[in-house]
Amino acid sequence: MKALILYSSRDGQTRIIAEQIAARLRSSRDCDLLDLHQCDDVLLENYQQVVVGASVRYGRFHPTLMKFATRYATQLNQMPTAFFAVNLTARKPDKCSPETNAYTRKFLQQSPWRPQQCAVFAGALRYPRYRWLDRVMIRLIMKMTGGETDTSKEVEYTDWDQVSVFIKNISYI
Repeated sequence: MKALILYSSRDGQTRIIAEQIAARLRSSRDCDLLDLHQCDDVLLENYQQVVVGASVRYGRFHPTLMKFATRYATQLNQMPTAFFAVNLTARKPDKCSPETNAYTRKFLQQSPWRPQQCAVFAGALRYPRYRWLDRVMIRLIMKMTGGETDTSKEVEYTDWDQVSVFIKNISYI
């Protein structure tokens, strides 16, 4: 079985999670890891499983995600697929599932693609790496939502045990 892992990452945490998924899946199958923004024409017929991960910034996934899901929905819906979302809202226990995470729920409702497995992971807060405007905006959002506001800090909220459970679940689809 050959798997394709695609990711849409803004600051790198989604890529890191996708790399971890690919590394673990490679123990049982051949696996390709690609940046969703750099693969205009992917041959899904070369794969038996597809996993897509995407990050949320300012309440939205990158438009490339919906474009991909719409373009390849027919093929994706006929094969084993999984989707994972990454966002800082998921750092809260009541916002870390596909059913309780508004961004993920909205995407899944609007998308013609119906993945068999879905998960939501908390991302990472990397203030020192952000451009000035992003740092200011993200700090404001974090202040409003009770999060970390010290712009000298980097905080990884990703629950790696939760990622491991997702990997185990998608190993069987």
